[in-house]
Amino acid sequence: MNWARVHGLLILSAGLIGCSRDVGTADSAAKGRIGGTIVVSSAADADILLPPLTLYVLGRQVVDQIFDNLADIGPSLNTVGDAGFTPRLSDRWKWAPDSMSVSFHINPRARWHDGVPVGAEDVRYTFQLVKDTSLASPLSSNLDNIDSVSVVDSLTARVWFHQRTPDEFFKAASPVAILPSHLLKKMSPVSLRESAFARAPVGSGRFRFAAWERGARIVLQADSANYRGRPNVDRVVWLVSADYPAAALRFLGGSADFLDVVKPELVAQVKAKGADVVVSPGSLDYGYVAFNLRNSNNSGPHPILGDRETRRALVMAVDRSALVRSVFDTLGLVAHGPATRILATSDTTIGLPYDPEQASRTLDSLGWRRGADGMRARGKKPLAFSLMVPNSSAIRMKFAVLLQEQWRKAGANVRIETLEVNTFGARMDSRNFESLLNAWHIDPTPSSVREEWASSEIRKGGYNATSYRSLSFDAVIDTAVREMNPARSAALYRRSYRILTDDAPAMWLYELRNAQGVSKRIHVAGIRPDAWWANLADWSVVR
Repeated sequence: MNWARVHGLLILSAGLIGCSRDVGTADSAAKGRIGGTIVVSSAADADILLPPLTLYVLGRQVVDQIFDNLADIGPSLNTVGDAGFTPRLSDRWKWAPDSMSVSFHINPRARWHDGVPVGAEDVRYTFQLVKDTSLASPLSSNLDNIDSVSVVDSLTARVWFHQRTPDEFFKAASPVAILPSHLLKKMSPVSLRESAFARAPVGSGRFRFAAWERGARIVLQADSANYRGRPNVDRVVWLVSADYPAAALRFLGGSADFLDVVKPELVAQVKAKGADVVVSPGSLDYGYVAFNLRNSNNSGPHPILGDRETRRALVMAVDRSALVRSVFDTLGLVAHGPATRILATSDTTIGLPYDPEQASRTLDSLGWRRGADGMRARGKKPLAFSLMVPNSSAIRMKFAVLLQEQWRKAGANVRIETLEVNTFGARMDSRNFESLLNAWHIDPTPSSVREEWASSEIRKGGYNATSYRSLSFDAVIDTAVREMNPARSAALYRRSYRILTDDAPAMWLYELRNAQGVSKRIHVAGIRPDAWWANLADWSVVR
């Protein structure tokens, strides 16, 4: 469950537009040097440094430097077949004639940071671990189509699929980081969460773990003998602040080189300090309100939010365009469902319209009558529910207040429940909420919508926190995932999005146009649309 899966991204990759300076020119690269330290300012700490269980954005940024996957998605974000993928632990791969298996050959120079060679057994162990239900990894649904992994020889792992799908290579090669079996296989999966390894991991990536002072900083050191080459810098340090204003102040004050979110009101200050602001036209990030369709003890539907027509009315009562303008100015776009605009399957024609008159008529027809105070009730049951929001997100706090007012005008009494981020995450994971404001980072493959909304994901470790069940949605999305014809697949995905948004288990609010602050002492190379940190080892300190 990723309550903090939103993060800043991107610039001049995959047709994305930057501003203020070209951070990807050959001239800038020539000014870089080997050595030095890059300091990133973060508004929240990591949760855990074990990739199958890492949910918070800072944790993802860190583990992606320490660990490698088999192959990495390219800047085009193609997830169909293996075109554009970059070798990582696997230096080459070979498909079976029927495409029902693919053999990954491990780079013989790859080593774990303790010096042990990386091998095929590590691949088999990792996939078995991620699929183990006792671990309850949120990544497990990526491997639903993987039947098994066999060790052909010490450097060759063969991944077997249940069926052919367009993104089977992506699911096997990219989302799952490979783990060192020699260090972990003797531990039970349930014990890994509290293990020393989860706090001080050993990986195979271009950076080694150095230190983690909770609430203060995380330090990574260059792996000078790495099989993929030494990073350009000696160290990367994430300075952890208590909140966003403190993180922004560190960057503005010059004690950090990079701020991954520059809010609209800070753009002028960042430029005045001589730093660059880099803005994307879109991203893989969206924010939404999730409605819990089940009651508090999960014994039946929620008395208010379990009703489809009531949810639809609540969505139509909200002027999302006004909210997005108020919070983001030009750095946000109104969301139209579970696929952001940079995905080929996105559809901006779907979603319930802003129609307060229709919302009022619907609520009247459902028996939710206004009282003398303007608030609605059905008999003795008030139209009232709580909206859970993490106190670490000023953006979501502001949205919560605006939503509360718009729903008040519609006659709904919404109580804002502000929680510390870890408590927020635990409550979301256990489905102990009525509604919540969440931020989500989708995978570049459209099949990720199944992982978030299918009935099968109403389980421990599953992403479907709303407990949304729809036979129609499940049938269409399952067909879309398997459809090999791109045009038919896209049409099926859009149909599934329409079913989902019409049922309104959530209200999609915004997509981000991410803006980052970059110090002029840093040359930023190859920022990728799905993760600004993907090529962090290639960044350098300018002379």
